[in-house]
Amino acid sequence: MARSARSRRTTAALAALSLGMLALTACNGDAKDDAAAPGTHATPSATSADKGTSTPSPTSAGGSGGSTGSGGGKSSDSPSTAAPSKTASDDGQDGGVGMCETTDLSYNVTVASRPVNHALLTASNKGSDPCLLSANELVITIPGLDGAAGHMGPEGKDWILKPGEKAYAGILFSHADTAGGKSADKVEVALAASESPTTVPINGGPVTVNDSQVTTFFGTAEDALTY
Repeated sequence: MARSARSRRTTAALAALSLGMLALTACNGDAKDDAAAPGTHATPSATSADKGTSTPSPTSAGGSGGSTGSGGGKSSDSPSTAAPSKTASDDGQDGGVGMCETTDLSYNVTVASRPVNHALLTASNKGSDPCLLSANELVITIPGLDGAAGHMGPEGKDWILKPGEKAYAGILFSHADTAGGKSADKVEVALAASESPTTVPINGGPVTVNDSQVTTFFGTAEDALTY
């Protein structure tokens, strides 16, 4: 009897142990599944975060750098294509046209009503071709008087005188506060000191000359008689 009871207790204990092991195995299996499930979900999340962080950053930086570099390049290139300077344009203003010579123009000298003791010189291109008029080399002399008239007023600028076009210069024969002088009814005109002058009668003359001066050539009679 004692052996039979002991045998039953042993069998019961083994059965309980087997059930416990089965339960533990089942729990361990569930725990492994649960642990694997979060890992599976976490991996894409981390991958997505990595892609979202790393991919845009180089692209954005590269795009920004490229845009700035391109813009900077265009900006720095702009001055190299600047238009020619004003001085260069002025140097080539004659366009191959020859200088006006004294014989290319016709002249008229007329005493002006105002200012007093002045006359207006009008020079016209009588040819069929344009010529480059030297504005500051005009030479006026009075027959019988030594030396050429001095220059007064600002310096002018050479310009192309077209056929039929006129240029003007003012001639001062004497200052009001200077007494005496020589009477003259004609002047000699040359466009440069190296050229032979042409003699021009003074309309409204004779005039008294004691300190003659002449302006540069201007485009209007009003400007020529300002000085």
